[in-house]
Order: sequence, then C-alpha cells, then structure tokens
Amino acid sequence: MLDLEVVPERSLGNEQWEFVLGMPFYQAVNILRRQDSCIKGVQVWYSDQNPLQMDLVLNLSQDGVKLIFDPTYQRLKIIEVNSMSKVKLKYCGVPFNTPQVRPTIEQIDQSFGATHPGVYIADKKLFVLNFRGLSFDFSINSKYEPKYAHGLGSLQFPNGMSPVVARMCIYAGNSLTDARAPALPVACFYGNCFLDCLEVLRDNNVTSGLKFLLVTEGNVQGKLVDPRKKSVERIVRFGDSVQDVVSALGCPSRMFYKSEDKMKIHLPDAHRHIRARSADYFFNYFTMGVDFLFDAVTHTVKKFVLHTNYPGDYNFNIYCRCEFKLPITVEPSRLSQSQTLMLEDDLLVITAYSKWDEVQKVLMTPKHRPVILNRSASTNTSNPFGSTFCYGVQDLIFEVMRNQHIASVTLYQSPSSRDPAAVSSS
Repeated sequence: MLDLEVVPERSLGNEQWEFVLGMPFYQAVNILRRQDSCIKGVQVWYSDQNPLQMDLVLNLSQDGVKLIFDPTYQRLKIIEVNSMSKVKLKYCGVPFNTPQVRPTIEQIDQSFGATHPGVYIADKKLFVLNFRGLSFDFSINSKYEPKYAHGLGSLQFPNGMSPVVARMCIYAGNSLTDARAPALPVACFYGNCFLDCLEVLRDNNVTSGLKFLLVTEGNVQGKLVDPRKKSVERIVRFGDSVQDVVSALGCPSRMFYKSEDKMKIHLPDAHRHIRARSADYFFNYFTMGVDFLFDAVTHTVKKFVLHTNYPGDYNFNIYCRCEFKLPITVEPSRLSQSQTLMLEDDLLVITAYSKWDEVQKVLMTPKHRPVILNRSASTNTSNPFGSTFCYGVQDLIFEVMRNQHIASVTLYQSPSSRDPAAVSSS
C-alpha cells in the first residue's frame, strides 16, 4: 500500500517521488516505470478519435489514484484519489487516512482546519468539502439528507456512522470545476529547456529555418532564492553546423544514426544511390519535440522533424508536443474554403492542432495518394496503432494519423538551394 503526502494545490508523493501539478505526461510515466515493483496495473485512457476533447488519464487501478492531464498541453491538471482504502495519506506528516485512521468528516476537519461549509449535491447524494487546491467528496445516506442546505454541520449522524471520504482531488485554484493545468513548474525542469512555441521561417513558401522561444531555469543568486523561469529566443537554419545547433539549443537528448533509408525507393534511379560509408545522424530534442538531421559528409543541418505527440501515434510519449506555427502562402480563393484553419495576414498557418482533412482542402487538389508508413520495433514487429500516411507538399512532408491529426511534419532543404539528389524523405 502506497504511503503518500498530500500537498494542496501542488502534489501527491513521498520522499522518493511525487506527482506535481503541471508535470508533463512523460515525467509521470517515467516515475511509474521506475516504481513498477510497487505500482502495478497502470492504464492509459484517451480518446482515439478526438484526442483533444477528452482528458488524458493515467489510472493506477490497484492504488485508487487517477492522474488527469490536460489533452492540449499534456500537463497534470488533477490528482484524484477515488479509493481511499487502497492508499495511506497524510498531511504535514500527520496521517488522516490509514487502515487505523478513517477519513471521517471529523478527521478531515481536525487535519485540515476550518473551511467554508460543505456543498450538498442532491442528485449525487454527495457533500463536497472544499479547501484551496483540495476537495473531499462524502457519500451521504439518503436518510441523513438535510432538509435545509446548511452544510455538513446541519447533519446529525449516530455514533460511529459519520460518512467517510469517497473521493479526494488535488488541483490548482479555488474550484475543481474550473481547474486548469498550471504552467510547467520549475521543479520539473531538471536542467532541461522546454519549448514555449516554434515558428517555421519561410519565404515564398521555401523553408529556411526554425525560430525557438524556449523556457529554462533562471540563474540562482542564492541558496534561499528559488530559481526563476527564463525565456530565450534561438534560431537554427538549414546549413548550420553541429556546433551552431549545440550552441543555440544545448546538447541533444539523444543522438541517432540512420542505418538505412527505406524511402530512397521513391527517388529517381534509386538503384544508383549506393549506401555511403558513413551515415546521416539525428539530434533528438525530446523536451522540444524536434529532431535535426545532419549530413554525414558536411555535418550540417539538412532536415527538421516536428512531433505533435498524439496518443495513438507510434512515437507517443517520446517527445513533448512541438507547439509550432507553419505559415504557407496559398491563393486567397482557396483560403475561403475552410473556416476552421488559423489565418494570419492572409497566410494559412498550420499548427499541431490542425486536422489534415481541412488542410488538404486548401493545399492539395486533386487529392494526392499518400505514401503508407508502417513502423515496427526490432523486438516487436507488430504496431498496435497501425500505419500512418505521408503527404508531400512543397518542401514539407506531413505524416497523418487515421483520425486525421498530424503526427509529424518533416521540413527539408529546397532543391533550389541544394542538390536534388541529396534530398531524401524520411
């Protein structure tokens, strides 16, 4: 049984780990992976068809805990304990829910102090007791229902019959119904840079580079001063060297060498492209949702890959969502075909939330046939999420999921500024 400390409006955890409001989804998953010896039966709940409409949930079924994440920002919004008998809880080091201590109305009042009167919800037969950043639900037997709404104090229970907490929720703010995922807390940075937004730099529908707005920890001026967040702007362009990229963004999360390029078959005279002695390589920046492909000979950037991190994608939970803006110039008459896409200065702006069926109406006519991309791991040749579809437009490749959400966007150097034979698609 987990023994956890409750911190209202902040976290639930112990001395070894804690789930913090505002924490990215992947960090919570990493905690669960490290604690797999004591936390079992974890389920991931999401909407396959409408991943932006339903919360992303990690359900710790054997421990009575739900971690509810905002589907857009993918940060922890609500920590819910819905089975009090499966977990031990304490506040300020003092237990209020254990096999020996029942979380009754009196116990909660003793542990957390005075608050506003409870709110009775008649249709659910619940009394809800709210503190700032914390709420408790009590199930009330119908024979004890109050005739007048005077809060918990208006109820009279026989000795030993006081109701116990049915559900506890930790959230940011004053109201659970208005709870929102807070900004990424400094405690979750761990020395990393996180992407606030990314702008694709384009001129005449030709990509030249990426502009990053990054958030990182500020300089600590004293041991008693908490580190503060700091925003920095960086630009990376095609042709930048490895040193340029590292100077701008820091060291990558991982470096990956391309062992083979299965997409070369789609190039003219594919049989003439002999495998080079050295391989192109990627810099993966997981917290930014971006990859850079470097040429094996020149060691300069020749491709960018932007990841949207939707559940149901093969790469889900490897990257944070890349909050990009990709402007494309199209004919004004075609822009009027869709009322749902983002427009700026008569440009079509594609984001991580644009749906391909709407984008395709504006960019592609007649309908193009996609390239089907099947992914599988060396240890597991089956992909439970199925294949994705790749569409080439200008110097862009859109990888699209079956639900019409964009899984990734690849941007490669235009043939006008580079040898076409050297341009390959991922």
